[in-house]
Amino acid sequence: MSLTREHIIAALRGVQDPELFKDIVTLNMVKDVRVDGGHVAVTIELTTPACPMKEKVESDVRGAILAAGATTVDVQMTANTRGPANAPAEKRSVLPQVKNVIAVGAGKGGVGKSTIATNIAIGLARTGATVGLMDGDIYGPSMPTMLGIKGKTPQVKGNKIVPFFVHGIHAITIGSLVEEEKPLIWRGPMAHGAFKQLLTDNTEWPALDYLIVDLPPGTGDVPLTLCQLLPLTGAVVVATPQQVALDDAVRAVRMFQQLGAPILGLVENMSYFVGPDGTEHDIFGRGGTEKAAQRLGLNYLGALPMFTALRVNSDSGKPNANFEGEPKLADALMAIVKTLAGQVSLRNLTVPTPTLNVS
Repeated sequence: MSLTREHIIAALRGVQDPELFKDIVTLNMVKDVRVDGGHVAVTIELTTPACPMKEKVESDVRGAILAAGATTVDVQMTANTRGPANAPAEKRSVLPQVKNVIAVGAGKGGVGKSTIATNIAIGLARTGATVGLMDGDIYGPSMPTMLGIKGKTPQVKGNKIVPFFVHGIHAITIGSLVEEEKPLIWRGPMAHGAFKQLLTDNTEWPALDYLIVDLPPGTGDVPLTLCQLLPLTGAVVVATPQQVALDDAVRAVRMFQQLGAPILGLVENMSYFVGPDGTEHDIFGRGGTEKAAQRLGLNYLGALPMFTALRVNSDSGKPNANFEGEPKLADALMAIVKTLAGQVSLRNLTVPTPTLNVS
């Protein structure tokens, strides 16, 4: 019996996406099938360039096709990040070129929220995604330092601000638009207006797979504005392990939930300290955030230890160095990035009518 496209499609129905728990044909991930005698070539489209299970999907596809009777197999892996499918039309029209808006928030200041937001953006871009980063922490913008753009002014195109393209991401911060070291003493409506203008009205965002928005700490006007304006894919809440920080993190979680924003997961920053000799010290009580996530029924995205290199790279505006130097630091960051990307794919999961581009 000669091998046909139908045989291959049937075989691929037995391959599950290990995160989405549905077969790749139903998920419309099979984009092309070509059969030439005993040789089969297929194209599989992942739901994110940062898919942590890419190698497993490719291996399972190859195995299923060989088991169906093929002698040689060529598997081409591509990616097309999906956005929320059921977002209200009025929200989708605000930034239609942005597939996913991800808020990064915290219940209190000083837990490293901006550090996490910056490195999530850089990490996603390093996987091949197109990423934007908005420094929405209008009272204490730290991106000029972390991105190495302090003192630089963004370009203007017509009446729109063009985000900086630095370290592989498109970034905008109010810190580049006001006098350095000048405090922004704004009441709620002013903060609301400034955030809205910077996010949607006055910034020319390109087409993005992800827009990461670093929010001010707490539960004030800016998170409310974001949730009202955009079809938020979800929120990441950052905390440190000790109970006093977790108490505030839970309040941030409840705020997002009350505003109808899905929680993609919690991140534990400053989880532990790694000494020069490699010894790990649980300064703040390692694991508290993971326990809190379990209690709240939320996803735990991972832990980021305290590394001197992270502080040095952040202060010097070289975030890519976090992924290229200390291996344990790079591994911890990429684990968070890939887990988050997986949760975004789960959030955006729809089951479309399968279509195949075959020849």
